[in-house]
Amino acid sequence: MKEVFYSQGENHYHLDPDLKAILRTFAPGLPEEELSAFGKLVGEEVLEVAYHVDQEAPPRLKMHDLDGNRIDRALLSPAQKALLEKLRPMVRPPYEGRGWPLHYALGYLLADGGLYCILTITHQVAYALHKYAPEWEGVKRELLYGQAFGATWMTEIQGGSDLGANRTLARREGEAFRLFGGDKYFASGAGLADWAIVTARPEGAPPGPKGLALFLLPREVEGRLNFRVRRFKEKLATRAVPSGEVELEGSLAYPIGRLEEGIYYTLENLTVSRLANAVAAMGLAKKAHLEVLFRVRRRTAFGKKLMEHDLVQHDLLEMRLRQVGGTALAFLAVQAFDRAWEERPPYTERYHLARLLSHLAKGRTAEHAAAVTQGAMELFGGLGFLEEYGVARWHREALITPIWEGPANIQALDMLEAIHKKRAHEPFLELLMAHPEARAQAEGALRRLAEEGPWYAKEALRRLADAAALYALARVEAEPFPTLARLYARRFLEGEALPPSRLHDPWA
Repeated sequence: MKEVFYSQGENHYHLDPDLKAILRTFAPGLPEEELSAFGKLVGEEVLEVAYHVDQEAPPRLKMHDLDGNRIDRALLSPAQKALLEKLRPMVRPPYEGRGWPLHYALGYLLADGGLYCILTITHQVAYALHKYAPEWEGVKRELLYGQAFGATWMTEIQGGSDLGANRTLARREGEAFRLFGGDKYFASGAGLADWAIVTARPEGAPPGPKGLALFLLPREVEGRLNFRVRRFKEKLATRAVPSGEVELEGSLAYPIGRLEEGIYYTLENLTVSRLANAVAAMGLAKKAHLEVLFRVRRRTAFGKKLMEHDLVQHDLLEMRLRQVGGTALAFLAVQAFDRAWEERPPYTERYHLARLLSHLAKGRTAEHAAAVTQGAMELFGGLGFLEEYGVARWHREALITPIWEGPANIQALDMLEAIHKKRAHEPFLELLMAHPEARAQAEGALRRLAEEGPWYAKEALRRLADAAALYALARVEAEPFPTLARLYARRFLEGEALPPSRLHDPWA
């Protein structure tokens, strides 16, 4: 596969000294051997299988068995099935007392949107059962340690990110419920999931998001299919995860926790996946960055290596700044979530801070990933636009990261809610006290947000995220992070051009 990826066969953990420095700061004590072994797996089998699935073997929908019964099964390439079993252990650390940072570090290294999505939605079901439905311990263990897959089906065709517009009705039937009128239009894991968590409105519940409850939906009930998959989507990327349209009409489902708290459980699950989105976005950016670092050392133009040209060095420096700034921001948010994830409604200030950081990280890392992967294609030139080579795929994959789990407008509105209703900006400003410039930038953004309201919200999210990234970079004591922090502030907070610097090459 060296003919497709320069980084094929390489250990992706060893190739990333910036990641090591960030993890030592925000997640000290992570197992080096485990991360190294996973980095080796990514550089060898993951790259090859993911490319195979993307180009040649995406999941297919099998709707009937030999006897004509509806089964609506996703058929996976045998290579993908085998790889998923090797990757499955990465979802377990939070439930084994080893913390969320290890899971998200592995997610960063994996950085394949389709494969990581399958694993994320599986452990999101385990997350909901672990916290709010301990009576389903057996299903949780099946998801974490067996071969069952999970899924999270929240949005519907008429509302999308507007969860309050959901129309699925839940009608009580003994200890369970029947779901009617459900059209889960963009259902990742459709045809693959053995268990899903779904939002629905119990009869008599109020309209809007606070009337939603969360339910556990089995794939089969008494040997019969419990929901139907209408079709799979044709997607630009993330082809490894089967995304489809799921119909719920008379589907049996079981309530999770208290019905009236369903929206809080749902938003918690979104926080889990938004952090996965953030680390995967920066992992994708790093995949493209690695290809470029190999490329500029090999390619000659106008009489010298690309690495020796001033403009290429400028592009590489900006690429590195986006990559380290987004990664530090993501793991700052992961650290905050790891400290607060066991809280239940009503939450404390600590949880509201973690949630605010998740919005900032999700929104900004998606922008950085799209920019870095686009820049990588440009530095490759014409080869960067060809599907027969790997770098084009990283850009295709990165383009989902602004959309999944709520696009930038939704992140900005959720940020506004966290600030206005939960006062989450107060512990955020307290956090930034150790870095006066970061705090001053955040205060300026919050003042303008108070004056201009939602019109300014997306720009406020970007500036607050960059202030948090500056703070996070400055916390990394290893060289050259103090200088990288200063350059990040100059480029993304002060709007100044970058000066000549030898820090364009993290391998120097």
